[in-house]
Amino acid sequence: MSEQALIVFSHGNSFPAATYSVMLNDLRRRGFRVEAIEKFGHDPRYPVSDNWTHLAEQLADFVKPLAAQAPVYLVGHSLGGILSMMVAAQHRGLVQGVVMLDSPLVCGWRALMLRWHKRIAWSEVFSPASVSKKRRNRWDSEAQALEHFTHKRAFAKWHAQVLFDYVAHGTHDEVTPQGLQRVLSFDRDIETAIYKTIPDNLAGFFKQHPLRCKAALIGGLQSRELQQVGLAFSQRMTQGRVSLIDGTHLFPMERPLVTAAAIEAALLSLQH
Repeated sequence: MSEQALIVFSHGNSFPAATYSVMLNDLRRRGFRVEAIEKFGHDPRYPVSDNWTHLAEQLADFVKPLAAQAPVYLVGHSLGGILSMMVAAQHRGLVQGVVMLDSPLVCGWRALMLRWHKRIAWSEVFSPASVSKKRRNRWDSEAQALEHFTHKRAFAKWHAQVLFDYVAHGTHDEVTPQGLQRVLSFDRDIETAIYKTIPDNLAGFFKQHPLRCKAALIGGLQSRELQQVGLAFSQRMTQGRVSLIDGTHLFPMERPLVTAAAIEAALLSLQH
């Protein structure tokens, strides 16, 4: 891999890029330059819309000036991986390759079901939106926020430093009528909107915009998200460059150093 190669990393829904600092810093130690958008969906120029059209535009506009400086590889977790694939396909020649981290590409009958669910009033029952819309987002202090997440089952397997980074960088102080509070920086309404607009058009999108660069998928062996959508479409899009490592959908948070090594290996595989 060229020393000039640049990784543009895109985060998963609700987890600002700084949450992944352990993994990203390890990639930097491995010789990569790494850049990232801190939060998708929070820039009013790129609002959340159906099939994530504007979020992909946000990523493309971020990448374009960087691609003029060095060869760019897109790496993204979940939401970020899907956006990376969309940008790479829609902007031919912009990037050298894509590595998805547990990004569920929905197609076929599952996409038809998703499209139907998105158009009915009770669709939230079938998505994480039912949880995110009610997610607790305020605490009396940063320490209280850390204590809260430490005892949540979804965070139980997280690397301790990653959880600390999520609270330190993913929350901020805010003056409220109740006094100074620690508040989630990733707006839960935006998180919910992203879940409710998951792309249901990927098969048609990639038919209209064929992917011209190489791509790879790293998945979690215990990922329910990948199990729900299957790997057939991902296998086709990556030409079989699919590898699995121990962990859930959130394996970049659970095993950040192992993930960094897997990313480096995947990027090397794109060279051949």
